[in-house]
Amino acid sequence: MNKGRKISGGKYHALRKKKLYEKPGQERHVILGETKIKVLRVKGGNAKTVLLKSNKANISISGKTKKAEIKNVVETPQNRFFARQNRLMKGAIIETSLGKAKITNRPSQEGVINATLVIEKSSA
Repeated sequence: MNKGRKISGGKYHALRKKKLYEKPGQERHVILGETKIKVLRVKGGNAKTVLLKSNKANISISGKTKKAEIKNVVETPQNRFFARQNRLMKGAIIETSLGKAKITNRPSQEGVINATLVIEKSSA
């Protein structure tokens, strides 16, 4: 199978080019490090705050929120190699100054890291 070809071998021709709002944005990876934020102009002249690097997280502990420093990324459910690269993404388990926490939001979209403290079960 040749991509972009008909069964007869002829080419498919695009009717038009993609418009700017149809094009995908640049892929962003939030990594562990000194906080670095970027502000993007989005549709309607609005601004979107994008996180590029961070070492702080808002941790929710039984209804109360505390700010904690991120020490390390323990594991990521999407891909184990992301944890080795210290990537911060939704569902990642992080080691913080308050203990282990799970990231509950999408940092690459929202500009902050929100997490909940993970209660570890004792094997007794």
